[in-house]
Amino acid sequence: MKEKTQVEDIDRSLYDFRFEEKDAFKVEEGLTPDIVRQISKEKNDPEWMTEFRLKSLEKYNEIPVPDWGPSIDGLDMNNIVTYVRPKDNKMVKDWEEVPTDIRDTFQKLGIPQAERESLAGVGAQFDSELVYHNVKDEVAAQGVIYTDLESALHGEYADMIKEHFMKLVPPTDHKFAALHGAVWSGGSFVYVPPGVSVEIPLQSYFRLNAPGAGQFEHTLIIVDEGAYLHFIEGCSAPKYNVANLHAGCVELFVGKNATLRYSTIENWSKNMYNLNTKRAKVEEGGKVEWISGSFGSHVSYLYPMSVLSGEGARCEFTSVTFAGHGQNLDTGTKVVHNAPNTSSYINTRSISKDGGISTFRSSVVVNKNAKGSKSAASCESLMVDNISRSDTIPAMDIRTDDADIGHEAKIGRISDETVFYLMSRGMSEEDARALIVRGFADNVGKELPLEYAVEMNNLIGLEMKGSIG
Repeated sequence: MKEKTQVEDIDRSLYDFRFEEKDAFKVEEGLTPDIVRQISKEKNDPEWMTEFRLKSLEKYNEIPVPDWGPSIDGLDMNNIVTYVRPKDNKMVKDWEEVPTDIRDTFQKLGIPQAERESLAGVGAQFDSELVYHNVKDEVAAQGVIYTDLESALHGEYADMIKEHFMKLVPPTDHKFAALHGAVWSGGSFVYVPPGVSVEIPLQSYFRLNAPGAGQFEHTLIIVDEGAYLHFIEGCSAPKYNVANLHAGCVELFVGKNATLRYSTIENWSKNMYNLNTKRAKVEEGGKVEWISGSFGSHVSYLYPMSVLSGEGARCEFTSVTFAGHGQNLDTGTKVVHNAPNTSSYINTRSISKDGGISTFRSSVVVNKNAKGSKSAASCESLMVDNISRSDTIPAMDIRTDDADIGHEAKIGRISDETVFYLMSRGMSEEDARALIVRGFADNVGKELPLEYAVEMNNLIGLEMKGSIG
């Protein structure tokens, strides 16, 4: 009898569908030099990339597992398949050419409709490979490059990829950065030329369909001097009773006086270990804006980092994290002020219910040459019941007297009086609590495009169903 791997979960009906892997090609489970060479051969890597992968694997084997965050003992790399693709896979620019099962998956998730209505370009990844990538003609006419990273690696942008790939997040950074360097596959490359403003967002959507697999996409974005871009990242997966792994990497290069807004709504299934790494480098007068909604995964380690390397560089980080039953989400952000008159603002909300654990970590480093810099952090946590947990762990390393640094943290529970008031106005207790949670998370919703704010509110509503009692 075939082992049942999918777990029914009524609250995730939008995401918990899957298609049988009738034609999937996959490497063997585990992590060996031979497997890494096989992935590299499948990707037709240049020689330097093959060597990069093998050296990253060596680093992975040398670096210990983190001993300071949530337990990842349930993740056994010997049982993880690091590369999965549909047979006869090819990336196309027409939805009608995408294989039927895969196309139906993204249509259920609303991707083609979102592209038609509100996006300048879309990349769609299914397991380890991009299956669709397209950018509107008027955006391409501005000189904007938006393609899959592997096409860029083999084309006219190969030197640009080699110059920037894993320079912000080197494989020596931590164990799962090294893992990423060894087995990465898929992801997007964006280049916005100087002075170009991309008024409509670009989006990449990542769907992990296979049980017991990992997804390791690499996103590389370069926004040149005086340019503007809003990039949206979405991800989901059906729920299985075996561990899945996400260890992607995002590297953002923000040029002089440029602005990059990077928005994520992440709804991985609750058997997922989300060990993602995101980092931005911001030049003089530039600005990076992080907008993050984390609703899924069993365990998360996620701390987008901003390096403010030019005078007057700025960072804004806005996030909401929702930890439910069986979830331990360890999230936060790090900002390094490396130049004078730089500024950062951190505004986060974390929600925990049904025994969920939410931990927020912030690290603000102001180096001695960053005189006149400012940083403010506001971290608020809401516990829906008395069995959940929420912690805020700020760290500040300030090496100059000429800086203005502030941190504020609040932790509380839903007020019974507020719930009673809303119920007296005709709302059910469940709806009243969901409304309070939506209001608490509203700072992120305001920053998202309308359709993604709606998705976030729907996810909160789904998470709150059945949580009373």
